[in-house]
Amino acid sequence: MTRVALVTGGTRGIGAAISKALKAAGYKVAASYAGNDSAAEKFKSETGIPVFKWDVSSFDACAEGVKKVEAELGPVDILINNAGITRDGAFHKMTLEQWNAVINTNLGSLFNMTRQVIEGMRTRKFGRVINISSINGQKGQFGQVNYSAAKAGDIGFTKALALENARGGITVNVICPGYINTEMVQAVPKDVLDKAILPLIPCNRLGEAEEIARAVLFLAGDDAGYITGSTLTINGGQYMV
Repeated sequence: MTRVALVTGGTRGIGAAISKALKAAGYKVAASYAGNDSAAEKFKSETGIPVFKWDVSSFDACAEGVKKVEAELGPVDILINNAGITRDGAFHKMTLEQWNAVINTNLGSLFNMTRQVIEGMRTRKFGRVINISSINGQKGQFGQVNYSAAKAGDIGFTKALALENARGGITVNVICPGYINTEMVQAVPKDVLDKAILPLIPCNRLGEAEEIARAVLFLAGDDAGYITGSTLTINGGQYMV
């Protein structure tokens, strides 16, 4: 039986690479997105992967969205919590809206999404939950107190949920990417990239979204059944833990 994988934020950047890799490996894949309809339709037409629109910061929207996915593809066996946003600013100037938006989307979504599928995974005695955190959840980052707090929370969420479900055939792991060559990083001025970012990366290059996707693919498979509660750091040596 072909397993079903759901990737949040799955139509752009790292999420798109994950969705494509899972489909190429034979999974039935659904990709959710928040608001960029044109990018989602382009992704759907190019890949044939069905797309679903909802706000992962809303519990009710996630419940409704997952029901639609499962009605079309079947029960979700593999959940990739990838969706995330930034609302950067120094903390002493940060607004409540900036704080809440990032915490609710980048951390609250892990509850909102995983809660919809965990009972089914427990019943079927199989599941894979893979959370995408960040290097900045491990080391912190100036101007990203909200983002770093949320991404650090993703790591704690992963460890606790892994403990609760390890005996039920469900693994829960987290990946912490460093600087990845996505639209967001490409928007950084080249001189800033060359002088302030790349010198901090021992591998002397940005990572590629496909490199994150390959790690997800491994963790999603049967061969990774003994790996749970782990934090996989993929940052070119920029931060070693």
